[in-house]
Amino acid sequence: MSYPVDRRGFLRTAGVGAAALGLGGTLASCSSDKPSTATLTWWDYFTLDNFQPGMNRLIKEIEAGVPDVRIERRTFPFAELDRQITLGAISGDLPDIAIVDNVAMNTLGGSRLLADLTGRVKDWGQADQYYKGPWEGCQVGGKTLGIPNNSNCLALYCNTRMLQAAGVEPPTTWDELAAAAERLTGGDRFGLALSAIRTEEGVFQFLPFLWQAGGDLDTFAEHGPTALAFLDGLIAKGSLSEQCVGWTQQDVNTRFLNQRAAMQINGPWQIPTLKEADFDWTVVALPRGKEAATCLGGENWVVMANSEHQDKAWEILEYTQRPSVLVPYLVAFGELPARKDLADQGSWASDPALRLFLGQLPLARPRQYGPHYADASLAVAEAEQAVLTGSASPSAAAKTAAAKIDKALGGQ
Repeated sequence: MSYPVDRRGFLRTAGVGAAALGLGGTLASCSSDKPSTATLTWWDYFTLDNFQPGMNRLIKEIEAGVPDVRIERRTFPFAELDRQITLGAISGDLPDIAIVDNVAMNTLGGSRLLADLTGRVKDWGQADQYYKGPWEGCQVGGKTLGIPNNSNCLALYCNTRMLQAAGVEPPTTWDELAAAAERLTGGDRFGLALSAIRTEEGVFQFLPFLWQAGGDLDTFAEHGPTALAFLDGLIAKGSLSEQCVGWTQQDVNTRFLNQRAAMQINGPWQIPTLKEADFDWTVVALPRGKEAATCLGGENWVVMANSEHQDKAWEILEYTQRPSVLVPYLVAFGELPARKDLADQGSWASDPALRLFLGQLPLARPRQYGPHYADASLAVAEAEQAVLTGSASPSAAAKTAAAKIDKALGGQ
């Protein structure tokens, strides 16, 4: 998702009491047997109203369940959080803990801003409980720099009635997807909707096609044309609207809800809204090319390296991973667990749609490409835009993008 960036600086609002300082704690222990309370600042980007009940409940549980802790939370727009953390390295305005997008590990992981949790995780002994993709997304330079907060991925939603009326089965391969999308297109309805916007949202939806083609960013010149040509072919046949170059994932879901798209590529966060739809729908795995793949989304917990409360911060992270705390939190947010041992708990255990997404997590790949991933991502977005708007051929666009991607990845 993209949000307008507020260029104004932010002043730190979270106070830290003297009890949090070494000297202050010593003096307090001399004068009273009452333990001191550490105030930890917490940043995240969950600004929408529907997230607040679940987040407020989690904070209350932490303050009740972790001894001598108080939380002061601050929220930022999605696109602003990483920038504020980066600026905090200069201003000193940093939180103790934060919930960041898993893609942020590319830039933040190499900045020395994040605390190394490797030793704590080893002593904790629960790393093997996480799905491979989410856990690998927290590994940077051989160190564990975060703990998965939640996970999601992409799949294909289908309007059941439309597919039945057209005599079409939910597609499982690229060929079947192209044929189904063409057959389902008619009037003001397109067979397929997806996001190809010139932001990380569009790249998030494009990368599965690249991976399914057998490629990756480091082989974009070779495999990028295949993925780009497939999407370009959908537009050429009228099965996919060229307007997708301006659609966010929310725009795509609105198109599907309005029944102006028979199928859509989207994530599990759309399910609460789709449950209010006046038509039946189903969700299946993304149709495969040479191989099956989907893209990992979600957030990670991180602790700041300069925090004076790293021990308490770790206690908080560990506490949030307890099933009795984590399951209600994820249910409230409509998110999926990154932990394998929670697969049979929560709403995802019985909801067929959520269960489909959960079953795809072992295939979900993290976008873990190093500190210059943003430059590589932009090159991918520009290539997709060029092809889908007809300003460049798939091979030419891929060649141009590959040079930029190689430069970005080579600068790690």
